[in-house]
Order: sequence, then C-alpha cells, then structure tokens
Amino acid sequence: MSSMQASLSQPTLFLGADDLAHAFSWKEAILELRTAYAADQTEAMFPPRSMARGNGLWLRTLTGITPGGGVMGAKMIAANIRNSRASYLIPLFDQESVELLALIDGNSITGFRTAATTALALDALARPGRVSVGILGTGFEARNHLAAFASVRDISSVRVFSPNPDSRAKFKQELASLGLDIAGDATARDVVESRPDVLICAARSRLEEPLFDGAWLAPGMTVASIGSTLPEQREVDPETIARAELIVADMVEEVAHDTGDMRAAKDAGVVFESKLVPLCDLIAGRHTGRRSPDEIVLFKSVGAALQDLAVAAMCYRRAQELGLGTILSKTIHPVLK
Repeated sequence: MSSMQASLSQPTLFLGADDLAHAFSWKEAILELRTAYAADQTEAMFPPRSMARGNGLWLRTLTGITPGGGVMGAKMIAANIRNSRASYLIPLFDQESVELLALIDGNSITGFRTAATTALALDALARPGRVSVGILGTGFEARNHLAAFASVRDISSVRVFSPNPDSRAKFKQELASLGLDIAGDATARDVVESRPDVLICAARSRLEEPLFDGAWLAPGMTVASIGSTLPEQREVDPETIARAELIVADMVEEVAHDTGDMRAAKDAGVVFESKLVPLCDLIAGRHTGRRSPDEIVLFKSVGAALQDLAVAAMCYRRAQELGLGTILSKTIHPVLK
C-alpha cells in the first residue's frame, strides 16, 4: 500500500551558477557562517562524510542538519577520475515540512563557502587591526579567498605567488576592483619571507609536496591551509605544524587523521593533538584563540556540510528575494508516515 502524499506549500527552485553569482554576498555568507558556528550543535547533526569508490569513480557525500532550525540537506560530489570530471549537487530541504526547497549547483557553493569560512577563521585568529596578506596561488580559490577576507578586514598590502608572470598579472587585473596594493612574486619563498600577517595557501602542489618551508615563517603569522583534504594530498610541511602554537580545524577528526599534511607531521614525530581546536569553539567563544601577538597560528580546513548548507540557505533566501532561479515544473512530494 502506498503512502499518502503531503500537499506542497512551495515549488522547488533550481539555482545554477549564474543565479548564485547574483545572489551571493561575502558579508552575508560570513555572517551566516558566524551564526551557524556559534550555535549549539551535536556531532550527530553533521556526521563524517562518506565516500563510495570503484574503478576510478567516487561519490562523496556530506550531510547535515543546520542548528537553530531552517534547512537540512547534503552535498554530493560525483567524480570520474579517469575522465577528470566531477559534478556537485546540493539538495536543500525544509526542516519542518521536509519539502525539497532547492536543487543547487554545489560547485559554486563550494568555492564560496571555502573562502568565506577561511575569512571567518582568519578574522578571529589574525592579529587585530590592518593586516598584510601573502597568497600562494593565483587561481579560483586564491581570488575568492582574497575577496572574502577583504570583506571583513582592512588589508594594507598583498603579495601573491605564481611561477607564471601572466597568472600574476591576471590575478591583479581580476581583483583590481578591490582597490588593494597587489604585488606578484616568482617564488613562494619571496612571499613568505616578506613576513605577511596572514598567509593563505591556495595552490596545492601537483607533485603533492609542501608549498613552503615552515622555517621561513615569522613570529605572529597566521597561516590558512585549504588545499589538502585527503591522505594523498600535501600543502604545508611538518615544520609549520610543529611551530604553530594553535591549530584550528573545521573538522578536527578529519584534519587530524585524514589529511596528508597531518599524517606527514605525525610520521615526523610532531605531536599536535593538544593544540588542535574546533572552529566552532573559537567562534562560539569557548576558546580564546590567539594568546599573544608573536604566536604562529594555523587554520586547517577540509570543508564541512555546515558550511555548504549555511551558504546554500543564504543564497536560496536571496534568490527568492531577487526573483532568481528556475521554478521546476515538477518536484517530489513528502509522504505522510
């Protein structure tokens, strides 16, 4: 016997990349993330991600229920490694009615939420006041991270690394609207040894080698590493992890056990567990964060469903207000149990 369908109060909205580009706001995304990370939450609300693998294929799923009501949903990433292809999808459900509110381009949300979360963490961890920024990388993530951080902090200068002079020039041109003093460097060492207040690593080496030597770091620097999220990936070296007085992670267990950087540090004999703190504790005020101006601190991110859902929900609300997206002619109906 089939279950009875519930009536619908609203249609399902499809939000593609163009819709999200118009609906998105760095300031509102960071505010949404700040609220979400400060709210009470349990481990059961955001379980560990799952990964199905087979013959060059994988399907990665992050699920979550946002604290404080609102939405629940998932991000699904389907990848064919043999063909170098991936698709990202976020289904968003209303917590009360369990209606399917939206199907959202997860690739766009991922780019936005990663940089917005880093900006949230860096704002809390970096020394107060005007800051200088160093960026390793000139691609999509590097551009987003500078734009996100510039929305919450006054930036005095920017040094960016790429071995390609055309990439450095393109980076400066595409971010000219920020009105920042941006200089390009041909080596990562040039950027790190310029002693920026904040160092953003956004160019994971294709050879899976660390981007720089941790011995180059100056006291007081705040480092963000966002590019090594799997065991086979590398971005920062054991020396960086050893020198960091505080390491803040968005997903502590995954960062500690499932990232190549932390595994390499453990193999090198670096003990870091006692200085590893969840981002939610920092934002909620349960941890004080930086304790002195001279501490080196590290933010290590692998991404989390909370980030995807918070930013997706913000974009969904703004899309409704702005009349963006495509209303689907058909959708699924919740069933009465």
